[in-house]
Amino acid sequence: MSSKTYMCILRSQSGGCEQPSPSEMELMYAKYQQWQEKFANNIVDMGNKLDSSGSVVRQDGITDGPFIELKEIVGGYMTLQAATLDEAIAVIQESPMIDDANVSIEIREIASH
Repeated sequence: MSSKTYMCILRSQSGGCEQPSPSEMELMYAKYQQWQEKFANNIVDMGNKLDSSGSVVRQDGITDGPFIELKEIVGGYMTLQAATLDEAIAVIQESPMIDDANVSIEIREIASH
C-alpha cells in the first residue's frame, strides 16, 4: 500500500498561555524527541494544497472535520506520511502535543494531482 501525505494543523484555545518552567520545557522536549524518533519514517516537512476531508484529534477523542472554531487559533503545522488516515491519527495520538487538553490537531490528506 502506498503512503499518503497528511497535513497536521496544530490548534490551541485562544487566550493567554502560561510559560512552562525550564524543567517542564526539558521534559516536554525529551517526550517530543522520543516521539519524533519513534515516528521518523512518518514525519515529513513539506506542504501543498489540502484535501477537504479529515479528522480533528483532541485529548478526549476524534471528530470528523475539518472544523474551524473561532475560539481556537492555529499555532503551527507539520506533515506526515501514512498509508491511511487511521495510521496518521495513531501517530498524532502518541504525540506529546495532545497531552494538553487545550490543544487539538486537525489531520487532512494533501490532495494529489
